[in-house]
Amino acid sequence: MNLLRSLFILLFAAMVVSVLPVSAQSGKKRPEPRLIKLDPSASDSMDLFTGPPGTVTMRSGYMVLAPGKSVGKHSTRTYEEAVIVLAGSGEMKIAGGATIKLKPYSIAYCPPATEHDVVNTGTETLRYIWLVAKASR
Repeated sequence: MNLLRSLFILLFAAMVVSVLPVSAQSGKKRPEPRLIKLDPSASDSMDLFTGPPGTVTMRSGYMVLAPGKSVGKHSTRTYEEAVIVLAGSGEMKIAGGATIKLKPYSIAYCPPATEHDVVNTGTETLRYIWLVAKASR
């Protein structure tokens, strides 16, 4: 449980550090630090950060994936993505490339413009946080 708490603190700190100053002339309000609590027994996925005005570019969600299920092929387009595994096991399948094994307390990275899918290959519910941010290149 301490490792899980540390992961949440790290995720929150990353969000706070990534907040960029917004020019006063733009009239935009700067995102505010906040805490989101997750239910470790939830049976449904949920959005966490949904982009502006709550964040600068970051979006994230808590995914709950039953055994044998997948999220479906999708592309990161102009975003980079991190998948932070909390429980269960699975695979991140990169189109035309590698398969990344997912297990608790691991983080998988998917670069921009990469089609991929996440599949629960285990016998338990796969629970993870996905986090995307606009790539600056």
